[in-house]
Amino acid sequence: MKNIDLNCDMGESFGAYTLGMDAEAIRHITSANIACGFHAGDARVMYETVRLAKGNGVAVGAHPGYPDLAGFGRRRMDCTPEEIRDYVMYQVGALRAFCDAHDVALQHVKPHGSLYNESVGNEALLRSLIGAVARIDRGLIYLALGGAQAPLVKRIAAEAGIRVAFEAFPDRAYTPDGKLAPRSMPGAVIEDPEEASARALLMAQEGKVIATDGTVLDMEIHTLCVHGDNPAAVALVKRIRSVLERDGIGVAPLGTFIGP
Repeated sequence: MKNIDLNCDMGESFGAYTLGMDAEAIRHITSANIACGFHAGDARVMYETVRLAKGNGVAVGAHPGYPDLAGFGRRRMDCTPEEIRDYVMYQVGALRAFCDAHDVALQHVKPHGSLYNESVGNEALLRSLIGAVARIDRGLIYLALGGAQAPLVKRIAAEAGIRVAFEAFPDRAYTPDGKLAPRSMPGAVIEDPEEASARALLMAQEGKVIATDGTVLDMEIHTLCVHGDNPAAVALVKRIRSVLERDGIGVAPLGTFIGP
């Protein structure tokens, strides 16, 4: 049976502000990317989100971003390689402490927002990110966008001695060059469960993504991500999982099937 992971960004509330519908969405996913306090989240939210994941049998991943709370980590920042390394280690270390408190293993690390997007095909930035993860724990999985950058990411990860997994986004449109369409573009965010589940099935079964101009992109895909701040997130993950399992695809955490 072919396996695929279904992940969602979570723990993005902070202070008096509530973002996302974590308690509902987490029942339908297998891995959670938890914000670590820089772009969203705070200490209380991190503690409770790890507890929520454990209670639902969902694997935990760290979701570090730029120190950009006002911009939700979606604004570009000019940082040195050393700053990137330290930002990642700081955030992942914080979440790992909460995992330890709940006796939960940290499964993976996935950069957030602009940090994630800017790393696509950027060797220097990828080396900072992957190097930081390796210095924390070589047992962690580094999660990256699938597509043309895969050989580069694999090479850097192999040199660092860590595993890598590639993801695709059934709730986002893609440009012909394999990148996520800017959110400012009409149709960039997909909220229809039927459309998203059809895209997810094509991604999981055939490793294919249809770009905005109809171009068929071939990708290595291990996990599918639905954004937690998508207004339709709960309906999307519920329908996507139902369709995947209906067609005989196993939905399981990355750590259960990503080898060395």
